Amino acid sequence: MDRRSFLQVSAGAAALGLAANLMPKLAHAAGGLVALVHTQAAGDNGPVDSMISKLKQLAGEQGFEYRAVYAQDPATYETVFRTLGDAGATIIVSTFNEVAEPFKALAPSYPNTKWIQLFGDPIEPTLPNVVTVSYDYYLGCYLSGMFAAKVSKTGKIGYIGGVSLPPLNADFNALKAGALAVNPNATVTAAFAGSFQDPAKGQEIATQMYNDGIDYIQTDSAATDGGIIAAANEKEGRMVSAISPAQYKLGPKSVIALVALDFGQSLYNEVTKALAADWKGGHFNTGLGTGVIEFVSSPTFAEQGPADLSGKAKEVWADIEAAKKGILDGSVKVPFNTTL
Repeated sequence: MDRRSFLQVSAGAAALGLAANLMPKLAHAAGGLVALVHTQAAGDNGPVDSMISKLKQLAGEQGFEYRAVYAQDPATYETVFRTLGDAGATIIVSTFNEVAEPFKALAPSYPNTKWIQLFGDPIEPTLPNVVTVSYDYYLGCYLSGMFAAKVSKTGKIGYIGGVSLPPLNADFNALKAGALAVNPNATVTAAFAGSFQDPAKGQEIATQMYNDGIDYIQTDSAATDGGIIAAANEKEGRMVSAISPAQYKLGPKSVIALVALDFGQSLYNEVTKALAADWKGGHFNTGLGTGVIEFVSSPTFAEQGPADLSGKAKEVWADIEAAKKGILDGSVKVPFNTTL
């Protein structure tokens, strides 16, 4: 057997093993199960932890049974989804673009299951039992760029994404546009860790950026963010704009702001809608001012960060709020540019 065949057989065996483990646990929950299949590991102090927490909260409020399943290997996705469908899951929520094809393949065979893909592109043609949700995160990155240009002492700003994907490329370009709108002489540098789950790589890239004079980094890399924050913590005056309030505690003196994308709140909103009888499939876009995407200053940094930086952040915040208002009323146009 060649290596390719061996890997395919091994992946199939792993998927079958996972299905066997799931089925006894889920079979009794037919008709009342909401399942989250997350494709990145829990323990990220960010999107996955937030989604699991909010699903648990909603289950307590609405009285349904829930499961959170980590599907680490793409080769198992279809088997995991099929197992949940066979077990009678009423709602299946999953994450990111890599689950799009399994959704397309399986959703028509399980018409009584409602499928929700968070952070996904529209499916064409629309499937009546599938909702995809995208996020205008780039708008928050534009505000972060403006803020960075106002608080940076060096005029050097960094961006670290997980993987170069069109939405993340747009996030970087918006960050750069925001910074240059304030300071035409600012430099904005992008790097990608190649993974959303590699804190060590994030720390390596961030350390080099900080050593090169960058003093503000916008993260966009899920669990990889932990390494970026660790690099910022090594020296006072290094700033990070992260993604989740859970990250305040990781860098009380370095996490100055968040381009917050509350995946947990998004899951809560979408599952709540799916519990209603009038729910239908389609694509929904989520932007600023929705409670899901916001650019916010860190109250922890305001108390514990260097006095000069926390003071500067407070001083310029009214300008950021004015720009946010402009984005919402259409007077400030932010480009959506996916080309690096």
